[in-house]
Parts: sequence; structure tokens; C-alpha cells
Amino acid sequence: MPGAGAAVAAGDATPPSRADLPVLILTGPTGVGKSDWAIRLAAEAPVEIVSVDSALVYRGLDIGSAKPPRALRDRIPHHLVDICDAAESYSAGRFVTDASVCIRQIHARGNVPLLVGGTMLYIRALVHGLAVLPSASAQVRLQLDERAAREGWPALHNELSVLDPTAAARIGRSDRQRIQRALEVCYATGQPISELQRATVSPLAGLRLKYWVLAPTNRVVLHERLAGRFGSMMAAGFLEEVRELRQRGDLTARHPSMRAVGYRQLWAHLDGEYGLEEAKQRGIFATRQLAKRQLTWLRAEKAARWIDPDTDETSWNRDVRHELRELGL
Repeated sequence: MPGAGAAVAAGDATPPSRADLPVLILTGPTGVGKSDWAIRLAAEAPVEIVSVDSALVYRGLDIGSAKPPRALRDRIPHHLVDICDAAESYSAGRFVTDASVCIRQIHARGNVPLLVGGTMLYIRALVHGLAVLPSASAQVRLQLDERAAREGWPALHNELSVLDPTAAARIGRSDRQRIQRALEVCYATGQPISELQRATVSPLAGLRLKYWVLAPTNRVVLHERLAGRFGSMMAAGFLEEVRELRQRGDLTARHPSMRAVGYRQLWAHLDGEYGLEEAKQRGIFATRQLAKRQLTWLRAEKAARWIDPDTDETSWNRDVRHELRELGL
């Protein structure tokens, strides 16, 4: 099989059309080893990697985001890495637009896009489509905040249960941001946000899709790996990286880039909120919670095939290679 970035040689048959080339997705919880598996896939098929990670888009967030090293990115094409300044905001909508452009361009080169990452909102927006929703209303949000201050967010969740029971069933009773947005959409459009989301069309519609989820069966092993990885990041200069970002002077703890797991806890330490050891433990705990949320999201993805990266070497040698052959790769 051709290696990463292989193109159709001069004189070969006409390259396959975009509809003939697949889109590969490789996801799973943080720290599971997605990058290693992506390298293995790149050795088997002519792929270009499209990052699906809300931290990797930011320049300067290198150590704490586990950004692939420059040498690897030079060897295997990577997209949507280092495309934003840390002071910018990056959204699921912008990701869908950027990823869709990357997919078209990669297909035009006769290669296969391999989407790799664990930002589940981005994956879901691409696979299932992103609803066209009204813009945020500062006035409505202020009114909801004032009501929540008087009545509490669970009371507003009860209201959402009447207006949009489907959305309420998947939103926690204290999830301020999602309750607020769902009610805001109901007020603005007169329609439940769940109905608007169901009416969306995926940007990948009509394309062949192969979807793998790396998920260890033994959660203890994953937790140990996450703690070890955080320690390795600290040893590599993670705190110094956050300190340098802080010293820029134009970033605050409220910027999306600085709310990323690990960055948020170390920033708070530098603000004097707690000591370094507590910051590390909080960072490890937050990483575990992130992995738990990612797995919860992924259980709803019926099209994906789950693989235990720690025990499924046979699955790689037999099943994954077979699937690549079926895709003509």
C-alpha cells in the first residue's frame, strides 16, 4: 500500500472522483494513543491528517495540547494545526467550514483525509451537520441569567423540559451554558433546538466514511496513562509555556485557549489561587473528567467501530487492514 501523501503517478488512470475517495475518522478519549494509530494508518494508506482538536488550532499551545512535533508534521501532512492566535476564538462552525475545505483539497490531490482528534463537538458537527441557529442575544441571555440568579438553573431546565423535552433529556440540570442556549433558540425561533438540529445535513453526506473509536476497556490503565502524561508535560516545560502565554499581556483566564484542560489549572496557580502540586492534581482530575465526557459522547455514535488499543493488535492486523483494502487503499 502507498505511504502518506502518495499521489497518482503521471500516466496512471484518471484519479478517483471525490465521491470515490473515503473520509477516515479516528477518535477516542484524550491520552488513548490516537496520534500513534494515525501514524500507523499513514504507513498503510495515502492519508493527510486533519486535526479535530480545539487546542491544536492555537499557536503557542504546544506542550499542554500534546501537539505533534514539527518533524512528524513535515513528514505526514497535518491540517488545522497552528491556524489561530491564542487570543482568538475558534468555533464548531468555523471548524466545519475549515475541515470541509481541507477534505475537498485532499481529495483533489488523490489522497484520503484522516480526521484525528477528540473534540467531540467538532466531530459531531461534521458527521451529523451543524444546525443553522440564531445568533446569540445579549438581552435574552441577561434575562435568563437574572432569572437563574432568582430561581436557579434547575428551574430553567424544568421550563426547557416543557418546551423541548428532547434537548432537556440530554442537558444536565446545572449545565448553564446549554440550558441558556436551548431556551434562547426556543424564544427566538419558536422551535425546539432539537428539531432544528435534526433537520441538518452532514457536510460528509454522499462520501464513504470509515469511523474508528479507540477506547480502552480498562479505565484504570487509561487513568494511569493520563497521570503519567501530565507529569511528562510538566517535566517538558508545561508551566513555563503557560507562564510565557500569560506574560504576553493580552490573554486572560476567560479566553477559550486558556480554558483548555491543564492550561486553566496552571493559569489559576500562577494567579495564586492554589499551589503547584494542587494545580497538577486538579489538572489530572480535569483530564480524567474530560476523558469520561468524551466516552459518553462517543457511545451515541452508532456508525463507529470501537477498538481497544491496548488489546486489539489482532484487530489492527486483520480487521483494520481489511477495511482499508475494502476502501481501495
